[in-house]
Amino acid sequence: MGDNSFAVFALPAMQTRESFSAPGFSPLSLDFPARIASVHRATGETDVQVSLNLDGQGQCNTHTGVPFLDHMLHQISSHGLIDLEIQATGDIEIDDHHTNEDVGITLGQALSKALGDRKGIVRFGHFFAPLDEALVQVTLDFSGRPHLSYGLDIPTARVGTYDTQLVREFFVAVVNHSQMTLHIRQLDGINSHHIIEATFKAFARALRMAIEIDPRRAHLIPSSKGVL
Repeated sequence: MGDNSFAVFALPAMQTRESFSAPGFSPLSLDFPARIASVHRATGETDVQVSLNLDGQGQCNTHTGVPFLDHMLHQISSHGLIDLEIQATGDIEIDDHHTNEDVGITLGQALSKALGDRKGIVRFGHFFAPLDEALVQVTLDFSGRPHLSYGLDIPTARVGTYDTQLVREFFVAVVNHSQMTLHIRQLDGINSHHIIEATFKAFARALRMAIEIDPRRAHLIPSSKGVL
């Protein structure tokens, strides 16, 4: 990406999950390839590179040129325990729309690539995240059928310089390119920053739940149809 190149963090060629335990079950030894992905998307408006490790520790390095978006991406990484590296350049001299959307698209593609055929994952995730007066519920399903039901009522047009309409555009992009079903519900909240941040935290924790390996069907696709 010209002068904006970056070094992707080193990841092992193979990563194993050695054991799982749950009440009433013996530890189960499982071997899985590392669930990592790197996706580069370049258009006439943006240049975006996303690298991630779904089985990480929440290490995050993001530089999108949109500071509030970087702050929210840190929430996904930290609370989802996803190692995330994102570098983006875009036409932010016009506005943040194209960069915000294309980061969402590329992140969605990377999620889908890292999950592969989705064998072994829990598939469903949900979380209620409070942030002071704000309370947001996120429920998601890696269903293979992209759908967004968006229920935020953000009271201001901007948080700092960030256009709050772009929250929905980010999740539309992620949903369409990761092929997930996503429901976002605001139960309470009057502060725009709190509402948005609670949403990203809830999304991160729901995502973490959904992508975990289910030891009871670790090598099966989690669908009665046998395919997602």
